[in-house]
This record gives sequence, structure tokens and C-alpha cells, in this order.
Amino acid sequence: MYYYHYPYPLYPQQPAYPGYHYHYPITRQYPPVDVNVFTKSIKSYRLLLSQGSILLNRLDDKDFDVKLMTAAQQGNQAEVDRLMKTIGLKVPVKTTFTPTGVNFELKTQPDPSSQMTCCTLTVNLKWGN
Repeated sequence: MYYYHYPYPLYPQQPAYPGYHYHYPITRQYPPVDVNVFTKSIKSYRLLLSQGSILLNRLDDKDFDVKLMTAAQQGNQAEVDRLMKTIGLKVPVKTTFTPTGVNFELKTQPDPSSQMTCCTLTVNLKWGN
């Protein structure tokens, strides 16, 4: 039996798995689809989107921006965290910053049944060159 990798056979080759028949397709059985977890994730993500909208509305205030950027420029993470708590978000937010931008990571609260968060919304904003 020849397997052609080139226009002509170089030498006879054995199949990788003797006895394996290429004309028999492998059929797999999959469990039935369960959309419950997916539906919960969608609902949780809608909450994150609404909280992200509240965050962006608060960041549209120039006085708040000056305070936030000043604290970040001084490397005062505690003050940045305190300012973020004054927004009143219902989900935890983790703020990281560099001289050129800021990242806000909003996560859903862990589900009591699984102890895992399902969704994360990350907002990356540029605030310098």
C-alpha cells in the first residue's frame, strides 16, 4: 500500500494504526444541552453592563477625574480605591493604572452554589500619552 505525499511513491508505508479503517466515521455522543448556566451568565452580565454605565457616567465628571488622576499619579492606590467606592457600584471593582491609562475590572459576585464568578467586564481607558 502506497501513500502519496509526492507525485510518485518514495517507498511503501504502513498505516499509523494497523486495523484502523478510514471509511468508518467516529460517532460521538454528547450530553444534552443545558442552557441554565448560560442564562444565569447573561443575566449577570447585564448587571455588569449597567454597573459599567454608572461607572462611565461618574467618570464623566471632571472634578472626580482630577481627584482620581491625581491619586493615581501619586501612586496612592488606597485613595483610588476610596474614590471608586464613592461611586456606589453594586459589584466589586478592581482599579489598576499606568501613566497612560486606567483599567477597571468589574466582576459578578460568586454564585453560592459554585463559588465562582461567571462574568467579568473590563473597561480600559486611555488618559495620557
